[in-house]
Amino acid sequence: MAPIATNAADINIKGVANYSASNKEIKGISQFSNIYPTDWAYQALTNLAERHDCKVAAPTGSITRYEAAALLNSCLGEVSNVNEEERRLINEFGPELAVIKGRLNGLEASASGMDHSAMGHGGHGATTMFMGKTTFVVGGVDGVSGKEAVTFNYDTKLMAHTSFTGKDLLKTVVRTGNFNNMEPFGMMGGARLETAFNSSDALNLHRAFYQFPVGENFNATIGAKLRQDDLLGVWPSAYPSDSILNVLTHAGANAAYSKAMGAGAGITYTGDNISASLAFVSEDGDDASKGVLTEQGSDDVTAQLAWVGDNFTVAAVYTTADGGNTTGDADANDYDAWGLSAQYDLDNGISLNAGMGWKTPDEENDASNIENETTWSVGVVWSDFGTEGNDLGIAYGTAEGHRDDSGYDDPMALEIYYSMAVSDNITVTPALFTIEKDGADEVTGGLVKTTFRF
Repeated sequence: MAPIATNAADINIKGVANYSASNKEIKGISQFSNIYPTDWAYQALTNLAERHDCKVAAPTGSITRYEAAALLNSCLGEVSNVNEEERRLINEFGPELAVIKGRLNGLEASASGMDHSAMGHGGHGATTMFMGKTTFVVGGVDGVSGKEAVTFNYDTKLMAHTSFTGKDLLKTVVRTGNFNNMEPFGMMGGARLETAFNSSDALNLHRAFYQFPVGENFNATIGAKLRQDDLLGVWPSAYPSDSILNVLTHAGANAAYSKAMGAGAGITYTGDNISASLAFVSEDGDDASKGVLTEQGSDDVTAQLAWVGDNFTVAAVYTTADGGNTTGDADANDYDAWGLSAQYDLDNGISLNAGMGWKTPDEENDASNIENETTWSVGVVWSDFGTEGNDLGIAYGTAEGHRDDSGYDDPMALEIYYSMAVSDNITVTPALFTIEKDGADEVTGGLVKTTFRF
């Protein structure tokens, strides 16, 4: 999806041409996660670019799997024989190479009797990768009166990634789950989980957006249903690798990285080590009485500037949100917010992450606790802890925006998890946590999360 993908040449290695016909299953959403300098593939790609003197830049900072596949595609385009490391890269990025080639599971456009030249832009037909992710959560809490029994919940995402040119992406996600909103783990609960989703077992459209390159250095995104972070060029944190508490997944700047959902659009510039994004999300984009970018509608506009180095990322972000406030009265959803977050990867597989955010409401009301707030968090992920594929994570941060009030007890959240890769497609993650809210009892709990990717 990034500029490097726009220059990818057709790969003519026999092994890659045959890859699509193999029986290797496509893994889940991890196929589209970033490649970091601490990953084996990152160094292998760097070696590849230097060894073959590729006419593309070697990776700098974290890159997407599509960027990695495009670099591989370009560097090996004229190579007839590959070494063991290069073969491993081909196997690792086979699904992304298949998308770039415009084929999946050996089904090429010619097999349907159509000519490539008549199919879409750039000589490619539509290619779709289907995948899914189901999460089971068994756990309970102490500190929520009347709701301390053990529960068993699920969250399922069914995802389709479609490319029409090999450089674009249409993402469609259908989601279902049974996390009751008012339960401790639910979206309004005292210990909200990142995976919590409640549709009362009904299938809901969760994402529908389209990403495409604009020239060499720009990528655009537009969609009827997306989330703020879908529009940003960088997520400035590797924590968590396997999320538990939702409050610790905002890179420390909870208001600036609000993860608002709705209709929206954005554009990202990527060049050398710089990433710059401008995005907006209209939370009332499907409501004709409010609409997109109107006074009555709730709109969020975000600007992000990031520097991506060899083993670190630092990003500054600014978000302005109006909450659809037309009265001029104090409203917690009508604010400006800033954030500064960073990630640093050590050579031993440890990733250090920290961030801080500031929120300023347009109008303050001390009686309603609508006033200036700060948030922050620190998190550590230790990859391959104990054995390859397992991650240890621990984080500590604000449980809500901290106010400068007399008697305010600055509530905090703490979590620790250990993600165990049972197989390529199944992960089991036990976790313990504690979370406080101002004026409420401390909530402690534990859970076991099992994730199936298919």
